[in-house]
Amino acid sequence: MAVQEARQGTATGADGAHAGGCTCGDCPHGAREGHRRAVAAFLRARDEFAAGLGLPTAVAHSASASRQWVSEELTQQAEEVAERGRAEGEAWLARLWRRTVYVVWGTVVVLLLTESLTAIGAGWTSARTAALLAALVVAGALSAASWFHRARGGVLAPVIGEDNRMSTSRTVAAGWVLVVVYAVLLLAGRLAAASEHAERDALISGLGLARAAGVVTVLAVVCGIAVLVRRVVGLRIRTQRLQKVPAHRPRAADLLTDDAGRGAFADLQYVVISAVALLFVAVRLARRPDRLPDLPWGLAVVVLISAATYLAGKYAEGGRPVILSVVRAREPGDLDGPIRTGDDIEIRGTGFVPPGAQSADRLSRTVVRIGAVDVHVPLVPVTGGFRNPTDTVLTVPVPAEVEPGAVEVQVVTAAGVATNRCIVEVTE
Repeated sequence: MAVQEARQGTATGADGAHAGGCTCGDCPHGAREGHRRAVAAFLRARDEFAAGLGLPTAVAHSASASRQWVSEELTQQAEEVAERGRAEGEAWLARLWRRTVYVVWGTVVVLLLTESLTAIGAGWTSARTAALLAALVVAGALSAASWFHRARGGVLAPVIGEDNRMSTSRTVAAGWVLVVVYAVLLLAGRLAAASEHAERDALISGLGLARAAGVVTVLAVVCGIAVLVRRVVGLRIRTQRLQKVPAHRPRAADLLTDDAGRGAFADLQYVVISAVALLFVAVRLARRPDRLPDLPWGLAVVVLISAATYLAGKYAEGGRPVILSVVRAREPGDLDGPIRTGDDIEIRGTGFVPPGAQSADRLSRTVVRIGAVDVHVPLVPVTGGFRNPTDTVLTVPVPAEVEPGAVEVQVVTAAGVATNRCIVEVTE
């Protein structure tokens, strides 16, 4: 069968030792290729099942049996895809640290070329030397950090959150910290090379708070927000007011989107406004390398408003899944009647599929508790996706183990968050 052949194709390769499981960067059958082939095989199997192909004759006569068999098959393949995805993510992070080092030292080379070109006619100054030395110190520190965190993405390790996504608040704070550290090192280099007393006094006065109040205020606020957001998100997860599903690997798009990959206004405006302000600070530092960059209070207030908007968005996002009603699932042509054991029930509500849990391996972890019995929500494929489960409706059978009478129904999502309980009357 095509489904079984596709599954075998993902488990074996041209080289038995490199059948998609290795993580070496030069192997054509490495982790990325193994993940790609597993995803392709799963998609083919899902679409075949959606078209009614590949069902064994032993279960084809029963709609409930065939649905359960298809769900089990897709769940097993989805777990394999998830395992391949985790291996690909770990291999990608292990390779990333070299790329981050190349970017860091590439930036130093660009700075050197820029200073050399702008020095034509104007001459080489001590400020240019101090700027280059400060860049070398920062690049060396970042390279050392990359080595120690090479298994977690190198330089990017501090800005990757616990959910394995790029953290917007940490990235913005890291950008401001790097700019301020570079500016202080630049002034320290110039101060060390200064020979005249008046020049040293001017450089020391350039570190005064009156001139750099805007930059210092913004730095304190964005760093505080980075710490506060981590606390807020962690507390909301523990109190089950926020559903978080870890990603297979971090992506640059995480800075501008939510966990489901949709554009997030709060994150987008925070990144854009902070990037514009940082560019302004960099230009001011290049024009006046004898003092900390003075960020005008108008622009500083804009950044602070953006930061407050981002923080408010973090407080507002998420929410608990909620059951609104439970009814007997009715196919076209069926007669109306009470809920009995063996019948399908339709659970209507919201928040059943957490953001970022649209993959089959996560969907298959959704559980409905009917009385004392846990029922895994079956995967019902359609071309291009799944008809069950969805964010607003879950369809599950009432197992024979459920005693007739009033029973409680509760949903536990893939993030481990439980809904409210709903009472349903089951008859004999």
